[in-house]
Amino acid sequence: MNLDRPIGESQRLDLPYRVGVGVMLFNNRGLVWTGRRLPKWAGRRQDFIWQMPQGGLMVGEDPLDAAYRELEEETGVRNAELIAELNSWTTYDLPPELIGVALKGRYRGQRQRWFAMRFFGDDSEIDISARNGHKAEFDRWKWRPIAELPEIVIAFKRPVYEQLAAVFAPYARPVD
Repeated sequence: MNLDRPIGESQRLDLPYRVGVGVMLFNNRGLVWTGRRLPKWAGRRQDFIWQMPQGGLMVGEDPLDAAYRELEEETGVRNAELIAELNSWTTYDLPPELIGVALKGRYRGQRQRWFAMRFFGDDSEIDISARNGHKAEFDRWKWRPIAELPEIVIAFKRPVYEQLAAVFAPYARPVD
């Protein structure tokens, strides 16, 4: 894709959505795991973005299997159980300045299936370093109240995070 000139609206609409999954991971105190994404393409390269674990769905892969795979690849977490699933797909569009730049330049945004999971391990299980042939996605992480999620995510993902925070709010409570 030629990045010397802006992509037109019709060209942007011709691009597909990348199909993927995301995980809202709750700990036993009802807080949600967030990672500070390494600078990549958002705004200025020194900017950092906080987000929940997410990633692409491989051809033929079951979305729940992909969610567990992405969770482990990005956080090292294996000790988690499914507690809820968003019963529809969410979508977001990239802003015009990121078309042809983000998501390998091949997509207009993402179409994602989201899952809520409960983490039953110890925080020492969390490992965001590069391993097993996967590069590190984050440079730090933090457990946060669910209400903070829409405020910490990049603006074009905010409507998705607002929807997730509303739907998965019943799981943002302490458990034994």
